[in-house]
Amino acid sequence: MKIANIEAFWLRCPIPKEKQHFSDYGLLTNFDMTLVVVTTDTGLQGFGEAKAAVGSSGSCASIVSCIENELKPQLVGQDARNISRIWEMVYNGTRDHYSLSRGRKFPILGRRGLTISALSGIDTALWDIKGKALNAPVVDLLGGSCREKMEAYASGGWAKVDAIGEQLKGYTAKGFSGVKMRVGIMDETVIASVDRVKAAREALGDAIKLMTDAHGTFSVPEAKQFCRGVADCNLYWFEEPINPDNKIGTAAVRSQTHIPIAAGESEYTAFDIRDMIAERALDVIQPDCAIIGGITEAMRVSQLAHTYQLELAPHCWGSAFSFMAGLSVAFASPSANVIEFSLGGNPMMYDLVKEHISVDQNGMIAAPDRPGLGLTPNWDFVKEFKQ
Repeated sequence: MKIANIEAFWLRCPIPKEKQHFSDYGLLTNFDMTLVVVTTDTGLQGFGEAKAAVGSSGSCASIVSCIENELKPQLVGQDARNISRIWEMVYNGTRDHYSLSRGRKFPILGRRGLTISALSGIDTALWDIKGKALNAPVVDLLGGSCREKMEAYASGGWAKVDAIGEQLKGYTAKGFSGVKMRVGIMDETVIASVDRVKAAREALGDAIKLMTDAHGTFSVPEAKQFCRGVADCNLYWFEEPINPDNKIGTAAVRSQTHIPIAAGESEYTAFDIRDMIAERALDVIQPDCAIIGGITEAMRVSQLAHTYQLELAPHCWGSAFSFMAGLSVAFASPSANVIEFSLGGNPMMYDLVKEHISVDQNGMIAAPDRPGLGLTPNWDFVKEFKQ
């Protein structure tokens, strides 16, 4: 089963005005993603997502070019079943034969950044193909599900202090028992973020899991101040408190609070996660399958979570394809307890595919049971929003 073609499509879809929100990324009026399509010589197709930005808006032109002009020529003709070997080929480039014969890496200069994002989309598509070929969901190929259902938490929470409670209670009314809200520089001051969190906790009561996400926008002193200010709010975690480049600073924040620190969505490969663990910078690991290096590398990260007794909570803010990739990894990992479920304006989650992704009335989501990732692109949508 040889790779016959690899395609990448930059999709940009307007977000309906009533579903737009304002954050540190500004007013999000469009949702972007790179759809990766791998086709075999048998006609079987697999689909994945490669990200140009952690948020939902950003140019995907460089990723499209990387996939079609750099990676495709390397990979056409390769056996699509050899996912690990293909990963090593891309990561090590012309020295991949040394890597495979010596058992260690000889990486290309682009071992971080958009090249790994591009590889992420291809890798996920290859897992999708393998699942379809074997008539098995990807989670079964990863060792099988550790549980039948998993709690989903509602990810959103941009409203001001006088409306955040109502917004989050709108999520719990849908059955979610955990919610995440945004804080940080979008609030202008640390005190404003603290006040919003206090208002949220008062409105939700004590039984609801409450997470906060600063998108890496606090300084170290600000993050420490925030932690002191919300110390009695029983936060489930505080996500990306500061710039992801400052792992030592993140560790400094963690060392002075009892609030669990979550991070990892901005990291490339398990090596970055290893460094965060070595600095004692986090309690919750959040790999994004469209950034970290695909399902293959996300599973390597899940093994780190298992080994170091940390929680795994894949970052699933993206298209339906990266969501199902993260969901498959989470169900296959004994370290995962909750999964992110986007409640922002997200046409790539709901309109890009023919299947409907949903949680039950108790905010729980079932283990995947369809072959591959279980998703079918809506090609009319792709055609309409392709850049």
